[in-house]
This record gives sequence, structure tokens and C-alpha cells, in this order.
Amino acid sequence: MNMNRTLRIAVAGIYHETNTFAPGLTGIDSFQGEWIEGREAFLRNYQGTRTSMGGVIEAAQRHGAELLPGCYAAATPSGMVRAEAADELIDAVVDSIDDSADGLVLIMHGAMVSQQYPDLEGECLRRLRNRLGRNFPVAMTLDLHANISPTMVELADVIVGYDTYPHVDIFERAVEAFDILVRIVRGEVRPVRAYKHSGMLVVPQGMMTEEGSMKELMDCAFAMEELSGVLNVTVAGGFPYSDVPDAGMSFVVTADGDRELAERCVNELAELAWKRRDSFNVPYLEPRDAIREALSEPQGPVILSEGSDNVGGGGPGDATHLLAHMTDLPVKSLIVIRDPDAVREAFAVGIGGTFAMDVGGKTDDLHGRPVAVRGTVRLLFDGRYRYVGPYMTGKHADMGRTAVVECGNLTVELTEKRVGPYDLGHVLYAGLWPEDFHIIVVKSAIAWQAAFGKFARRVINVDSPGCCSANLRHFEYRQVRRPVYPLELT
Repeated sequence: MNMNRTLRIAVAGIYHETNTFAPGLTGIDSFQGEWIEGREAFLRNYQGTRTSMGGVIEAAQRHGAELLPGCYAAATPSGMVRAEAADELIDAVVDSIDDSADGLVLIMHGAMVSQQYPDLEGECLRRLRNRLGRNFPVAMTLDLHANISPTMVELADVIVGYDTYPHVDIFERAVEAFDILVRIVRGEVRPVRAYKHSGMLVVPQGMMTEEGSMKELMDCAFAMEELSGVLNVTVAGGFPYSDVPDAGMSFVVTADGDRELAERCVNELAELAWKRRDSFNVPYLEPRDAIREALSEPQGPVILSEGSDNVGGGGPGDATHLLAHMTDLPVKSLIVIRDPDAVREAFAVGIGGTFAMDVGGKTDDLHGRPVAVRGTVRLLFDGRYRYVGPYMTGKHADMGRTAVVECGNLTVELTEKRVGPYDLGHVLYAGLWPEDFHIIVVKSAIAWQAAFGKFARRVINVDSPGCCSANLRHFEYRQVRRPVYPLELT
């Protein structure tokens, strides 16, 4: 190609982490809150943000490339995507790619499942190839919790996965994907890929990348990326709450024309992961015992990680297994609960009014029963805020109408929409400060650390029923490829 010609790079994607054990189905309406089409809307929403989309924008500017944004849609993690929604989303992305583009950055999660597509990312790539051809350069970014399939590896020229959990490098990984794509378009590199599944299901609590075996794997991957000929090494922890054949930890190595090098690296990573398999398991306590342990700590905040109701993994955000034991504690405590009915009541009584209602536990029986809460409404607001921490800095967020109710030592933040504790803004904008509380309940496995990590004096993982439980033996797997550790202890 003419090396002096301005490159035209398309960007599009669909982003959803699907929990097949979560209640209900996910329809097209769940994606309407972040359905962006066209250049102007894309720039308006993402320029200057530390998101994947923001990374693509900045990388295009660095390369002097013309960016051709197509359709990008995202939804909060939830249950299986409806069949008609899946086809509408894929068609929207495929049809949105500009015919004049030299290449595509495809932003996906890697664990999206619909009623008819256990590997929705693979299906999206298949349709893109049908339209654009096999030689059209495609770089795909994926979440660290991707369940990577052989189809994805076959149909994307390069896969670039996040290197951190909590995910604080998504901007950088998008820039990396863009950089590699430019080299592919210009004919400077010829990517070949090797893929290996670990044979393991790993819970999110075992994937923190700053410590333990996950750090060891990442350090090994980073060392491999320094080797001549290696373009990228992706370590995907996987998402164990998608019951699909390819669920679990896997590895992809992309090399410049050297398939043997890629195979050697990917096998080394898989062998290391299997050797360390027992270390990915995490200890946890039942709710009553977890609270007892938290109360024994002389100083807080103590984080109670209620991973079974992990909003970032598809949990409903209204589990009450901990709340049921928190209404009469001797220390100041904070919990966020999604309950639109309770929010409506709080707005009805107004600031300073008395709130008395059964809260939470309204999605299904698995996540607990409603708990009687009585207190004073201290704050009401529209629930809109911007991320202020290291994760997706500047991103707009919307909890729906939000109310803060004080019930003695217990503070309950009630939201209309599910909100994950990815950023301090979700409590800061509600007039709350972490160090004012001895106990903070987070509906999260690890991602809460981007918001509360620097405040936490101790962390206790809680084992309670829920669609994101750290105890995988709570689930009946039907589709995952067997044998798989730890379901079979081999």
C-alpha cells in the first residue's frame, strides 16, 4: 500500500458479559443506554476517557489515521441474551463497517452468550469475514474474563486481552491493538496465532493480577512479549458463570510469522497454570461468620466481598444474605442495594422523611428475601456520575434515581439500576466517604478494589447463594467441556 496515504480505521463492537446462571433474559432494551453510532456520537461519548474507545481515539490521532466509528453497544452483565437481540446487535455492527476502511478494531468482551450462540463473539467475527473477506485486517480487544474460543482465534488477526484485574489498563490495550493493526495493514508484520485452553475454571477472586499465581502468569506473559517475533500474549482468566464449551482460563500468543514460537509460548503458559491450579481457589465465610470477623477488627473499613451477587458478573444487585444480619450492628456499615420500588418510596417521603419498607430480595429466591428497613432519607439524586478513579476515568455512569437511607449505624444506598462498585463515584456522588464506615459490603469479586482498595484494612470473601458464587459446586454445568478443574479434582 501507499505508505504516505492516510489510513482509514474502523471501530465497532458489542460488549456484554453473560451469566447463564443469572435470572431472566437480556433483551435489546438493555443495550439502549450505551448504543453509539457514528463518528460524532463516538467522539462525544468517549474522547478523553480511559476506556477502550478512548484508547482507539487517541491511537488514531497518534498515527494520523482517519477513524471510522461504526456501531458500539454495551450492557451491564446479566443473563442470557435473547436470540432476536443477538442477531440485531451483530447485524448492526457488521452493517456499520465503512467499506473504505483499511482495518477494524473490534471491541468485545469474550464471554457473550445468546440463546442460539454460545460463542457470540465468534459468530460476529464469522459474519464480518463473510462481508469483509478473510484478508481484511481485524484486531479484537477482549476482557480478561473472556472465554476465548478457537473460532475467535482463527478469525481475528490479533487478540489483545486486558492485563489487569481490576481492569485499569483497557485504554492501553486498545492502543496496543490499534498499533498492531496498523503494522498489519502496512504489511510490516504477518500475525500467526497459537491457542491453548487450561482445562480449568477459575473464579474471579482467584484472578487478581497483582498477587499470587495470576501475577506469576502475567509476569511470564510480559517476559514472552519481550522476545523477538512475539507481538502479543493474552492470558484470559475466563468467566466461569457462562456455561459454554470454551469456558475457563485460556491463552493466545500472536507472533510475527513464527507459529512454532507462538506454540512454544502458549504451551509454557498452560503448563504453568495447571501446575498452580490449586492456588487459584479462594477461602470464604458464610454471611454471619463474615460479619463476626469484621466486627472483631479494631479498625475499618473492612470489605465484605459478596461475590455471589457480583453486579459485574450478572448478579441482580439486590441480594440480602448480608443485609439480613446488618440492621442492628454496633458499627457504622454501608451497603448498596438495587430496588426500584424502595427508591420510589424514598422519593415519595422526601429528604428528612421516615422510610419504612422491605428492601431487596425481589429478583428471585436464590438471592435472599426482602429485609425490613426503617430509617431516615438523607439524600436523593438522579444517580448520574462520572468515574473519578483509575478504571475508565471520565466514563459517564447512571445508577438511576438513587436514595441514601440512614438506619441507625446502617446506611443503605438504594438505586433503580444495578451498579457495580467499579469506581468511588458511585458513593462519593451520594455524599458518602469510605473511611466513615467500619463495614462496607461490595457486590463484586475483585473490581471493587479500583474504588475501595486503598481504604480497605481487611477483605473477607463471603460465600452466600447467588449466580456468581465463588463455590462453583453450587452450579449445575451442562455445556462446559469436561473434564475441567475443579469440577473434577484431577
